[in-house]
Amino acid sequence: MKKADLKIFLDEKVALYNKPNFIESDPIQIPHLFTKKEDIEIAAFLTAIISWGNRTMIIRNANKMMELLEQSPHDFIINHTNKDLKSFENFVHRTFNFIDFQQFVKSLKHIYIHHDGLESALSIKDTTTTYQTAIHNFKQIFFEVPHEQRTQKHISDPLKNSAAKRINMFLRWMVRNDKTGVDFGVWKTHNPAHLSCPLDVHSGNVARKLKLLTRKQNDWKAVAELDKNLRKLDKLDPVKYDFALFGLGVFENF
Repeated sequence: MKKADLKIFLDEKVALYNKPNFIESDPIQIPHLFTKKEDIEIAAFLTAIISWGNRTMIIRNANKMMELLEQSPHDFIINHTNKDLKSFENFVHRTFNFIDFQQFVKSLKHIYIHHDGLESALSIKDTTTTYQTAIHNFKQIFFEVPHEQRTQKHISDPLKNSAAKRINMFLRWMVRNDKTGVDFGVWKTHNPAHLSCPLDVHSGNVARKLKLLTRKQNDWKAVAELDKNLRKLDKLDPVKYDFALFGLGVFENF
């Protein structure tokens, strides 16, 4: 497919899937339960972190997380005591268990009190135009507080060549303003031109079929290759094509 034809094809798929009814079957519905910025971003972050596996199970367990946070994520995180975290002890989502959840609450409190919140902690602070270093730095900040080693695996590090799919998805939700009410666009200090596609099995396979990606592994090198090609199609909003790649893979078995 020629570049012009590919852009037309993918733009049509973005228009098809980047609509409010996308929310109904997607984990992004969880942060849509909230209106306060901090509640939205905390709910989105925790939901994104457990977003692997069956989507029905992801949504169910993300809802459980919100219940344990008393439907006020920011207030709970800022004001919780260790006693409050006892109620987490039956929580588990695949390899993310109550120990990890308790740690995430403690680390998020640290970020809001000492690092001006998630928006600041994940900002790009160098001259690069991707979140590779920003996510690496965020992981360092996240684990400045005492923690168990096991929890570190739940925050990816792109400098170790991880595709960081879940954090890239979270960043899309927060940074990109799609005008249709799916992505939130609440992080005004960030630039959507710097976003990368959340690369997973579905989007990776579709990208390879469309010759947007040649690398076989779904790692950061593949993310960088996909970035380069998607930015040729739309340099200001490249990650909108996540809707096309995801929709083609999940809904159309492309």
